[in-house]
Amino acid sequence: MSRHLLIAFAILAFIVFVGAFAFHVIEGWSYFDSLYFTFVTLSTVGYGDMYPMTREGKIEVLMLIVFGVGTMFYAIVTLAETMVEKQVMFVLGRGRQRKMIEKLKDHFIICGCGRIGGLIARELAQERVPFVIIEKNGEVVRDLEQRGYLCHQGDAVDDRSLMAAGIDRARGVVCVLPTDAQNLYVILTAKELNPRIFVLSRSEEQASEHRLLRAGADRVISPYLLGGMRMAMAILRPAMLDFIEITTDRQSLDLRMEEISVGEGSPLAGLTLEKAEIRQRFGLIIVAVKKVTGQMVFNPQAGYVIDRGDKLIALGENDKMRGLARALGGE
Repeated sequence: MSRHLLIAFAILAFIVFVGAFAFHVIEGWSYFDSLYFTFVTLSTVGYGDMYPMTREGKIEVLMLIVFGVGTMFYAIVTLAETMVEKQVMFVLGRGRQRKMIEKLKDHFIICGCGRIGGLIARELAQERVPFVIIEKNGEVVRDLEQRGYLCHQGDAVDDRSLMAAGIDRARGVVCVLPTDAQNLYVILTAKELNPRIFVLSRSEEQASEHRLLRAGADRVISPYLLGGMRMAMAILRPAMLDFIEITTDRQSLDLRMEEISVGEGSPLAGLTLEKAEIRQRFGLIIVAVKKVTGQMVFNPQAGYVIDRGDKLIALGENDKMRGLARALGGE
């Protein structure tokens, strides 16, 4: 609510209170009758069932008409302007969001924005990865838009919502809806609309994991299973958990583990790890490599040949990751 509107209603409330109290004192009416006559006067209805009998009461009516009626109409007009302005801004905002979504390409679609969906959106935003959130709760959508996120208000299980979010141009879909049945439906629909799209799904029940994978999900993750394993690790292997938290914490400036892809124009492509001198030049350790085929090479030897499309899992200081990313990207 705007400041002008608050001031107008505060003045109006003050006039109503003072007017009702004055009628009670001057005319001897009850508080209810005094309040009733005050509202009738301010609204300019004028039923005529009550009217002041004293000179002082008539003077008060004149003051109410001069000061109160104008204030009341100002408050009503200001309220109407505020409501219309919010509606217009909402419509313009929806149109602006729609145009921005239509321009997206190779983006991610987050279906549902509860606690997990919100965390995913925050991480993608920090990495400046384009994404669109599909959420049917209007209040949640407004809050997300205030954070600067692109949103489409609708149900993710509806084909039209996925199409509006640019499923045909998207790079991947993240299914984090409340139930496995909803996620299953989104997976089937997403693969039908875009067979090449990458689908990551949340699994509520362990038995549902195989169904989601058979439906077309490329990867299924159970937050409860990961959380339980992490808590068990805190008991059994606390030092290992500390290492994982340090290397995955975005706020950590000392040590970080990052996945970096080898681009087509990278001068390091075709070289062995020994000749690339990643440790000497960048101060980073390559702990694993993921091949284009999906094969994982752990602790690669010095003679490993870096191929285009490889994803190098590097460990080291955060600021030095950028140098390696530029070299592997061909910049």
